Amino acid sequence: MPLHKGTRKTAGHRRSVNPFYGETDPVSGMTEAPPTHRLPDSPLPPTTAYQLVHDELMLDGNSRLNLATFVTTWMEPQAGILMGECRDKNMIDKDEYPRTAELERRCVAMLADLWNSPDPSASVGCSTTGSSEACMLAGMALKRRWAMRNADRYPAKDVRPNLVMGVNVQVCWEKFCNFWEVEARQVPMEGDRFHLDPKAAAELCDENTIGVVGILGSTFDGSYEPIAELCAALDELQERTGLDVPVHVDGASGAMIAPFVDEDLVWDFRLPRVSSINTSGHKYGLVYPGVGWALWRSAVELPEELVFRVNYLGGDMPTFALNFSRPGAQVVAQYYTFLRLGREGYRAVQQTTRDVAMGLARRVEELGDFTLLTRGDQLPVFAFTTAPSVTSYDVFDVSRRMREHGWLLPAYTFPENREDLSVLRVVCRNGFSTDLADLFVEDLQRLLPDLRRQSHPQTHDKDAATSFHH
Repeated sequence: MPLHKGTRKTAGHRRSVNPFYGETDPVSGMTEAPPTHRLPDSPLPPTTAYQLVHDELMLDGNSRLNLATFVTTWMEPQAGILMGECRDKNMIDKDEYPRTAELERRCVAMLADLWNSPDPSASVGCSTTGSSEACMLAGMALKRRWAMRNADRYPAKDVRPNLVMGVNVQVCWEKFCNFWEVEARQVPMEGDRFHLDPKAAAELCDENTIGVVGILGSTFDGSYEPIAELCAALDELQERTGLDVPVHVDGASGAMIAPFVDEDLVWDFRLPRVSSINTSGHKYGLVYPGVGWALWRSAVELPEELVFRVNYLGGDMPTFALNFSRPGAQVVAQYYTFLRLGREGYRAVQQTTRDVAMGLARRVEELGDFTLLTRGDQLPVFAFTTAPSVTSYDVFDVSRRMREHGWLLPAYTFPENREDLSVLRVVCRNGFSTDLADLFVEDLQRLLPDLRRQSHPQTHDKDAATSFHH
């Protein structure tokens, strides 16, 4: 069943088209535009097809002004050229494109070293289309390892594996539990704690727990979950009960922030209980979408039966992915960025982004109408809500009015236990400069007098108004 449906009226709608779109004779054959919901009967000149698609896409939001997305919206022209040169290469064809496969292998080795693997040469990993796929792979490995340890009693009708996580996890983890028939045990938010509590997570574990997910950078507010404290709580659980529960770190964003600007924070393979880590190369890895990475401490954490092996140049290249055909361009772009920036370059970019986030958060707070939940001092992300004294408008009004100025500013309600809390969230990325932050504050300040004059908030359906989708 298609997810996008064209109505009968729309499908049959006839439109006119600008005669200048014709290549030679501007009126020849161009009195009517092609249909939009069925294949046209005949070809179009490439310039005409381009202009029609280009004009329709003009109504999309400006990605550089999208403060909702974590995804990279700017790269250097040289990276774009490299991606254009590799967009026809299928990443799965490692025999045919051995150098692209080698760049993937190098990226995995670099990440293993960056994340303090005890033996980077023994770590295994792969590229993915993004963190969602990487999380699925990590979850599959956790479940398969648990099933192998419990082969004497699973599968059975009364035995169901479970995965423990905070209620703030990205939706891909709920998908994993649904698709792979795993019970999702979620630690709720409480008061001003908007992510997982280590002790509460340990209390949810039992003999059917395949693992616990810790989030290094919650999408709800940009805060890091306490990975070291989580591992300590699970260490104590093992001492009491004998249960040995592994941890997967979902570092979709934070795994490319913390190594550079929070070097003293222990969250990665330095913790023996951390079995696997994922990140999004297309977020703070600074690459256009879509590329992600999944790494395991060693081959022990990734069951051999899940690995598909390809022989190239007399060597053995293990692959482990849900998707088969996908372009090699993003992997090449990731290697380019690693090579281009190095540790010092990444540190400079991430620190600058954090400085912009913290400075912008402070200026929003100084307006007096808003209360900060976070300040951008972990992920370069901060969440804020209207101050208790503000009754004439809500966060959804702010989001709607800022869109009039081109800003895509997400407003959303927190999950169960804190559904009373509705917030706005700003994601700062490379390319979101101090100048753009200044413009953001100016536009926000400009619309506040109108909002303050409202008699009451204008949002009637908060569920329909929410702008939070990831």
